[in-house]
Amino acid sequence: MRDSIKAQFEVLDERFRSCGGDGWMERLHTGCRWTEGPAYFPAGRYLLFSDIPNDQILRWDETTGAVGVFRHPAGYANGHTIDRQGRLVSCEQGDRRITRTEHDGSVTVLADSWDGKRLNSPNGGYTFPTAGAGTSGSSA
Repeated sequence: MRDSIKAQFEVLDERFRSCGGDGWMERLHTGCRWTEGPAYFPAGRYLLFSDIPNDQILRWDETTGAVGVFRHPAGYANGHTIDRQGRLVSCEQGDRRITRTEHDGSVTVLADSWDGKRLNSPNGGYTFPTAGAGTSGSSA
């Protein structure tokens, strides 16, 4: 399902009134409770995003417009990013870990603890240009 809807913005801080935003948004999919964590893969022309309450990562295909399940269960994954080798890095809130999806589909745990304590609820990942991955919004 793909359609355009009129964008409506509520300005909460007057300093942002001049930003305006786009007049229209394109809806790519319906049927999720709430979605977050988009990560676009230009080489494959697809977008991965999480439907957190339904514990799944969905995949939108730019060429066909089709949406399908990429992974279920997904550890209630949220903050996604892409590393330099084109692999998905995800913050899994339910499993309290940061993972990397390898090109063959297998999942590698990058971190599940800090200083001997399990991660609380990692959310909002990023990768560094030189090496490694990080997260924000989590505490051990």
